[in-house]
Amino acid sequence: MQKPTFQGAILAALLTTTASFAASATPAHAITLLEFLRGGPGNSPSHKNEVPPPENIPASQLADPEPLPKVASPRYYTYKPDSERAIAVKAPDTPILAFGDARDAAENRLAMSKVKVEATDDVAKAVEQYYNNKGALIWVNDSGITDQAKSAMAALASADTVGLEPADYAVTVPQGLDTMDSDAKRQALMAFELSLSAKVLTYVQDTVRGRLDPNRISGYYDFKRKVVDLAPVLDIVRMSPDVEAYLRSRDPSNPQFVALKNELARLMAEDKQQQADVVKVPENTFIRPGQTSPDLPSVIAAIKAYSSDSLKVDHVQALTGYSGDQTYSPDLVQLVSDYQKEKGLKPDGVIGPATIRTMTGHSDAEKIQKVIVAMEELRWLPANLGPRYVLINAAAFHAYYYDDSQQKLAMKVVVGAPQHQTYFFQNMIQTVEFNPYWGVPRSIIVNEFLPKLRRDPSYLDKQGYQVSYHGRRVSSASLNWNTNPDVDVRQPPGSDNALGDLKILFPNSHAIYMHDTPAKSFFKRDMRALSHGCVRLSEPRVMAAAVMNTSVDDINQEIATGQNRAVQVPQKFPVYIAYFTAWPDKDGVVQYYNDIYGRDDATTKAFIATSTARGAHI
Repeated sequence: MQKPTFQGAILAALLTTTASFAASATPAHAITLLEFLRGGPGNSPSHKNEVPPPENIPASQLADPEPLPKVASPRYYTYKPDSERAIAVKAPDTPILAFGDARDAAENRLAMSKVKVEATDDVAKAVEQYYNNKGALIWVNDSGITDQAKSAMAALASADTVGLEPADYAVTVPQGLDTMDSDAKRQALMAFELSLSAKVLTYVQDTVRGRLDPNRISGYYDFKRKVVDLAPVLDIVRMSPDVEAYLRSRDPSNPQFVALKNELARLMAEDKQQQADVVKVPENTFIRPGQTSPDLPSVIAAIKAYSSDSLKVDHVQALTGYSGDQTYSPDLVQLVSDYQKEKGLKPDGVIGPATIRTMTGHSDAEKIQKVIVAMEELRWLPANLGPRYVLINAAAFHAYYYDDSQQKLAMKVVVGAPQHQTYFFQNMIQTVEFNPYWGVPRSIIVNEFLPKLRRDPSYLDKQGYQVSYHGRRVSSASLNWNTNPDVDVRQPPGSDNALGDLKILFPNSHAIYMHDTPAKSFFKRDMRALSHGCVRLSEPRVMAAAVMNTSVDDINQEIATGQNRAVQVPQKFPVYIAYFTAWPDKDGVVQYYNDIYGRDDATTKAFIATSTARGAHI
């Protein structure tokens, strides 16, 4: 019997409903529209409240299959920097008739109104507010530039020490003032005055909230951009005895930023005297036990350079007896396995990318860029992460729980695969759901289930999923999947549930949360970007106990009931779903991770676009 379409079913129901006005009985095989919408004249014991398919629909009424649709993932954009406009200082409203200081101030404003200096709208408004309200000059006087200007320029020139680009804040000092007539000199000084004010305000805004709007980098970012109050800044610097110290005080001061700043200083010093004899191992090296490879001698040399003294003692015979043979022999396999274990990798003896990265590390130039990107990303988050929070670092494949500003937990996680990336955002942890249902995301229904359903409409029934159409439970076999019906699909609680025994919710528009998983073997892998975007926890019950401020035993008892139950956390607190390829560990030592999503590269391109746009107006 041919499976009907939903359009055909509704047509048939309308016809039988019309016929019922002329007949007192409805044939047993027919179904009225009202019955159809209510679930049919009867419900099978195994599918209560499901709508049975109407029968005997002519083949001519069956629709052709719609092309298989796709739910597209967010994308990366060509970054568009903040637009700039001319700063508009108003000329005096009346002819300049005053004398002395009043006349000078009026002539300065007149000169300012004639020069062209550009800045972003926020900065331009703050500059205009200051000078249009007759703010005193800060950076120039009759003889040239002031000591305050020199102090400000020194601070801006060292912006690289806090991960910013000094060229973004460069101002050209006017030259040849002594040879200019009074009007030209005044105009040159006013142009410098406005330019330095604009650059100081730009620096303050950048160092507080970052140079970039992350939402313009990619759809995978979701941040409300910080608003920086620039209105009082020029008054503050005018009265400040040390402008450089004031500008430094605006830099982030949380422990994570300080650790990154110190690491950047160390790397910049090292980069100037980079050692020429660093061991070189090709990144694509891959050697299995028993194989022969010309790269094996470099691998052994790298182990000598980067392993601990205790490992060298344990394998002294293999290391001292190695003569450069290219065959990966059993004694070398054991050496590599122990080295892998020392570095926190799976000790399988296979020399692959993860092992090679620990041997070659990253050049200082690569590390410097990772730290700069991390400092920018940290500026997108609150200045203080808070005393209690969860941080998920997708690049590190780890989640961390902090309480009283101290790391209390660290566990492995599985995050989104490159084609299903985990977003970068922040939210508040609100609920733990025990024995959860899994509401299948629309992207999975369309991209993954639909092709299977077109081959076998009963696929979801066989897999134990529950299907709802317009709020009514139906059998998947009853639907015509060629028309891509808009349905809801969920998986009931159980041992096979994709979410395991619990999930930790922080409601967001991306349907991302932390959860358990039956796929425990994934945590044994070094590269754990494997999910559809949510965050799978290696120790979900431990994390649930932490966020619920209770014991693991209590969590176990809740799960043992087998009942689906959502429980609010005693107190909401932040969760940061982040992506840092450089990040300090609990001891403040910066660790480095691979850019699995290519986000560092996208951020670097956005830096370049921003500096290029700003440079056009220096």
